[in-house]
Amino acid sequence: MTPTRARQPLTATRGRVLTVLLGHAFVGWGLCDLTMVVGMAVASLETALVVHAIGAPIFFAVVSWNYFKRFGYTTPLQTAIAFVSFVIVVDFFLVALVIERSLEMFTSPLGTWIPFILIFGSTYLTGRELERRRGPAAEHPRDR
Repeated sequence: MTPTRARQPLTATRGRVLTVLLGHAFVGWGLCDLTMVVGMAVASLETALVVHAIGAPIFFAVVSWNYFKRFGYTTPLQTAIAFVSFVIVVDFFLVALVIERSLEMFTSPLGTWIPFILIFGSTYLTGRELERRRGPAAEHPRDR
């Protein structure tokens, strides 16, 4: 695109918005899952949980930074809710019910509740920071 040519509005369909949003949530969840799988293979469960609790907000900050910079179809609050909801649903239905066949993981604050809160917070704060940097007059990805 040449600098003199005006951008054409991007009209994202609901399906595209959902696909992009959930695709990013899946990448973040996958990085968290990989952290747990590798962590439990090389260290104790407690160590793996601590590394996961540290890594989860970092992973989701990076994933949400990419999402907001390239797409930004949803607000920071909507995105944080979508990302953490995706993680909770996948952890509940896939990890707890299918893989572990137990809901015990949800009794551990370090194993679930702290990472859920940190995922929400890092996603929301990343989105807010990018909005702040963009400024009120700047073009938002949702407006393309």
